[in-house]
Amino acid sequence: MLRHSLTAVIARNEKWSGTSATEPYEVGWAQEVAVFITALKSEGLNKGNAAARVQMSPDGMRWVDEGTTLDVPTVVDGVSMARLRGFGNWLRVVAEIAPSGNASVIVTLHLK
Repeated sequence: MLRHSLTAVIARNEKWSGTSATEPYEVGWAQEVAVFITALKSEGLNKGNAAARVQMSPDGMRWVDEGTTLDVPTVVDGVSMARLRGFGNWLRVVAEIAPSGNASVIVTLHLK
């Protein structure tokens, strides 16, 4: 059986501050996902004031935390990553950033 793979860009050069969320993406066909956050710009961030979490949804409208967390990179070109298995049909990434900071990011899902 030939496996399919896909890279989906769900945030491109988006400025995150406060609470921010990516576009939802339908992933029900995949068995595993790698989530990457890459910082294009970072101002006033450190590991203690910027974090992201993965959320899943049955319909792309109502969301619940999946349980996976990852850091928002605090330096330009910094990358953080998380691996997922056993998720629902829709995924997105939500970030919480302290008022003193912000980041411009690219978020990608790598699905197999």
